[in-house]
Amino acid sequence: MSSNSDDHVVAQAVHDLGSALWFGGAVMGIAGVNKSGADLTQGIDRIRVAGSAWQRFQPAQVGGIAATLLAGLRLTQVGGRRLALQEGFARVGAVKAGLAVAGAAATGYAAYSGSRIARLAEEAQRRGETVEVQDATLPTDRTPAEIRTWQARQRVTQFLVPALAGANIVCNAWLVQSYRPVATAKGVLGRLLPG
Repeated sequence: MSSNSDDHVVAQAVHDLGSALWFGGAVMGIAGVNKSGADLTQGIDRIRVAGSAWQRFQPAQVGGIAATLLAGLRLTQVGGRRLALQEGFARVGAVKAGLAVAGAAATGYAAYSGSRIARLAEEAQRRGETVEVQDATLPTDRTPAEIRTWQARQRVTQFLVPALAGANIVCNAWLVQSYRPVATAKGVLGRLLPG
């Protein structure tokens, strides 16, 4: 039978590894995957390469997000007394939870935007149109309007995802530091002696 402390260590490790995978994958996507097709000569191939890479990475990304969310729930259960007793713990925990949910939603929307770009590019290609793009997220002046619209959405969400995932990690660091004895005492005293 495991103790509450053991559960906390396992949940914290799963949460941190999931968050690292989520954040790192998002940054890698901006810096590498979405730009990787720029070295190819045809616009359709630039979109296909990025789409193929994201499709292969998606199970790992979903796993990272799921680990972050589920382990975050477990950490909330394990730290339940702190929510009531330690000043700031519940507030930061709520912000962290909101960031995680918003980040998961942004990740889903980024994936949807990428799939729309890929589908629209393939449809244009089947119609015999030339699909011109700089890379998976950057249009040229000859990019079809609908693809350009989805690329703009993709550019916004591709930066929003690591910002939200990173903010989640920062909040988690604050919560972990609040377990230190001095921080715990200060937080409890702040709750009991406000002002």
